[in-house]
Amino acid sequence: MPLVGALLPARAQTTRTTTPLALVPAAQAELALRNGDYLLLNVGTAQFTSANYQNQTFAAVAYEHFWGPKWSWGGRAMALRYGSGSSALVPEVLLRHRSALGPLTFGQRLGLERRFYTGNFSPSSNQNWVRLRLDLEKIIPLGGADPATGLALRPRVSFEAATHLRLQKDAADPDERFIQYTSLRAEVGVRTGPGFDLTPWFAYGADYLATLPQYDNMGQQTAGGNVNQRTPLLGLDLRYTFGAGRGAAERQQLPTQH
Repeated sequence: MPLVGALLPARAQTTRTTTPLALVPAAQAELALRNGDYLLLNVGTAQFTSANYQNQTFAAVAYEHFWGPKWSWGGRAMALRYGSGSSALVPEVLLRHRSALGPLTFGQRLGLERRFYTGNFSPSSNQNWVRLRLDLEKIIPLGGADPATGLALRPRVSFEAATHLRLQKDAADPDERFIQYTSLRAEVGVRTGPGFDLTPWFAYGADYLATLPQYDNMGQQTAGGNVNQRTPLLGLDLRYTFGAGRGAAERQQLPTQH
């Protein structure tokens, strides 16, 4: 039995790697409508601290409609540009629920997106993705300010998981892990008034890849297999809010991570 075991490939191992830090500054303009809805423009860049990785720029436009104090739905279209000259267009529809959890606000966001790539990507890169985000936050007014529109801190933590949605797997399709991406983010937003806020944040993103394992003649894995690639990100979101509904006391202004 020991001899037979030595001839069989060992179970695929998991390799963990970490990319250099990425800096992600972004600017947002939010149009607050009278009915509580919003229209958002978001532009930014992701700059790696190592020249060996591709930097990215992005621009997104989004609209969200609120059914009431807890439920909303909307859509977003994002354009991505990679350092190699390749690009992607990512339309998305989303459903959101927010409710009180003790002194905190608990949020859930479910998104369905389609990725269309051009440039150095193959046609098979165009995929459907499902994203689920959970978050906890609290708005802390400062100096007796109006809780809805005045000076305040907004600490928040969020966790997101994403998976490639395949309704049917062809025989030639590569194997994939159940979850392909996660992100854990912590932030402290600073609201200076109804028209401006800024949010410094830090996050750990992780890509979960499945590659073909390779073994030596002793059955020991030498390369390939499951790869967990982690990316630390340090960001700053600057948001300017304008429009007829900006100062409404009943308005729900979402975090900058829409």
